[in-house]
Amino acid sequence: MPKVSVIMPAYNAEKTVAQAIISVMGQSFGDFELIVIDDCSKDNTVSIIEALAKEDERIVLLKNEKNSGVSKTRNYGISVARGELIAFLDSDDMWREDKLEKQLAIFEKNEKAVISYTASAFIDNDGNPYDYIMQAEEKTDYKTLLKKNLLSCSSVMIKAEVMKGIEMPNDSMHEDYYVWLTVLKNTDFAYGVNEPLLIYRLSANSKSSNRLKSAKMLYNAYRTVGYNPITSGIFTLRYSWHSITKRHNIYA
Repeated sequence: MPKVSVIMPAYNAEKTVAQAIISVMGQSFGDFELIVIDDCSKDNTVSIIEALAKEDERIVLLKNEKNSGVSKTRNYGISVARGELIAFLDSDDMWREDKLEKQLAIFEKNEKAVISYTASAFIDNDGNPYDYIMQAEEKTDYKTLLKKNLLSCSSVMIKAEVMKGIEMPNDSMHEDYYVWLTVLKNTDFAYGVNEPLLIYRLSANSKSSNRLKSAKMLYNAYRTVGYNPITSGIFTLRYSWHSITKRHNIYA
């Protein structure tokens, strides 16, 4: 059984999926499976994944029967994951080669660790880097996470027994943020590795790029976690301010 299961949803990702997969296959820690789930792509995504899978048996290609969205696609991957730990990587992001190794060290050092994340570097659609680095805190608790989401999904590693007990909700909200809040309600900290082991691609078409849509999705996440409308609205405004500040720093 692999130590880590890496979950990668893919939809019309022919321009970036190979880079994402190669960044996983080049990890210094090699005891993993990479589960790539195609969400009914209409381009050459599947053929690219199939070609790479022929070169490395650790790549497992699954296919949705119908276009299902990122939440259900991740849930599918989680349901078949065999590893003790689950890591996530979107098909347009990349990892530095020591990402898994350095996060695994967190779990080996801290027996109580349930979830870990890393700092993030940023690139544009064409792969050009920005100077800004989103730092990771050594320990992030629930109250801190309510104010700002430091846990980029593609940087997270989490115990499989915990992740398999939480279903990512629908795509009307920031589904990963909902999950991290739910996890940190029941554990002390998310442990951070303050190195940019994730290379995050900023896309003009991402869910978070539309600020009004993103605010609605944040509000829905707070409501689903259990907060009332007024509190959810206040949290959304506070989070949005942090998000605007982060974007300004990236593009500065």
